[in-house]
Amino acid sequence: MLAAEFEPAESTGRRRSPRAPVSLDARIGRGGLDRALCRVVDLSIHGARLEIYSPLRVGSMIWLTMPQTGPVAATIVWSDDFVAGCQFTTTLEPAAYEALVDLDQSLRKAD
Repeated sequence: MLAAEFEPAESTGRRRSPRAPVSLDARIGRGGLDRALCRVVDLSIHGARLEIYSPLRVGSMIWLTMPQTGPVAATIVWSDDFVAGCQFTTTLEPAAYEALVDLDQSLRKAD
């Protein structure tokens, strides 16, 4: 008979990195044109969930301009009515991520 000790692996879910609920006004552009307003409602260093006012096609490339970060290239990975998820082409720097989360918190305190 075989006996073995095991330790269950910790599950971190599907996410590669922590996500923060935020509420930040942003803009979506495609090739420098069609700039539209959106709201970033969930953010990680790898991507974001957006509230949008016009549909976005899965697989399309966008430029997401958030406060303090300037334009960030991203690909739409899912879209449903007025909400979409995007994955950043280049991971956000941790300092930029923290600055956006801090900005969101300071905006909430001001309200």
